[in-house]
Parts: sequence; C-alpha cells; structure tokens
Amino acid sequence: MTDQYFTNAAPAEESELRRIDVALRGHDFRAWVSDHVFSANRLDLGTRQLLAEAPTPPSSGTFVDVGCGWGPIALAMALESPEAQVWAVDVTDRALDLTRRNATAAGVSNITAYRAPAALAKAHSENVRFDLIWSNPPVRIGKKALRELLTQWLNLLADEGEAYLVVQRNLGADSLISWLCEQGWDAGKIASKKGYRIIRVARR
Repeated sequence: MTDQYFTNAAPAEESELRRIDVALRGHDFRAWVSDHVFSANRLDLGTRQLLAEAPTPPSSGTFVDVGCGWGPIALAMALESPEAQVWAVDVTDRALDLTRRNATAAGVSNITAYRAPAALAKAHSENVRFDLIWSNPPVRIGKKALRELLTQWLNLLADEGEAYLVVQRNLGADSLISWLCEQGWDAGKIASKKGYRIIRVARR
C-alpha cells in the first residue's frame, strides 16, 4: 500500500520539487510534483480518462475534487469554469501545498485547498452543497473505507448536482456502480476506456 493514503507528509522542501508538463482539457501546464503524493511523475492514466470523458462543467457553482493529490482535476475544473469556487481536498499537507503552488503557477484564484476533515466540517457547518464532484478516488484504501468516503461526499451533492468518478474495472468499478444504485443513487457508467470506468452519480 502506498504511503500517501495514510501518512500526512509535510510540504515538500524546495529540493524535493520537480516539474512535469501536462495537458488538462486543452490547457498546457507545467506542474509542481514531489514524492509521497499520488502519481508523482506523470498525469496518471485514470485521471487522464476522467478529464477526457467528463462533460463540460457548469460555468459557475461550488465544485470539489476529492483526493486532489498535486491538483490536476481541481486545476482542470478551475481553468474551465473560472467563475466557480473549487475545493481541492486531500488528507496530506504535501498534496495541498502542491495544489496551491500549481494554482498560483496556473494563474487561477478560484481554488481553495482543504484537508479532508476540515473540508467536511466546513461543508456541514455552512450548509455547503456541491454542484459538481470530480474524483479519482483512493480505491486502494479498501472497499469499506472507500464506500464511507464516497458516502460522505456524495451526501453533500446539491439536488441537481453530479459526480464523476474514475475507477479501474479490475479494482471493482462495476461492483461500485451496483452498490451506489443499491444505496439509492442514480449511478451508471458513461465511458469505458483503457481499463477504466467513468461513473456518473446523481440523486434520484
């Protein structure tokens, strides 16, 4: 199990930072990355498939990237919908620091990075509802923990909100869709590409 799921790594020292070139839904960008954050050497295949297949987001609203890592999904949402407020949520300070660095480097001011417990507390205390959730969720934390995580965030969807998740087929994407439907969600596959399912979730 990779340690970024369980260890709150401190922000990277300058000597630990690297730059990689990425394309985010038509926006070419040079991103800061470091070790101890998911996909620290490239834009991972699952995120690439999500960004390729998810429909155009609303022009405004409150969005969240759950498990933001160094921030590619949050950046894509913020660049595509500059009037939206984008929450970038992760469990490690290193991931959040990288996301903030990358938002600054991209010239976007509509991303706010939060540690997951603080984000959930803020959403509940301020009655925040999300118009859009995009996530490459941490499947390897285990089925029970993953379902708990998704339930926490999906319960914060606005009435007309939508979530788009990317999950590998061989890591339980189809069983996750079935489980979401059993829980009362309108869930289904919108694309299947290179071993990944893109899953849309909304309220019934």
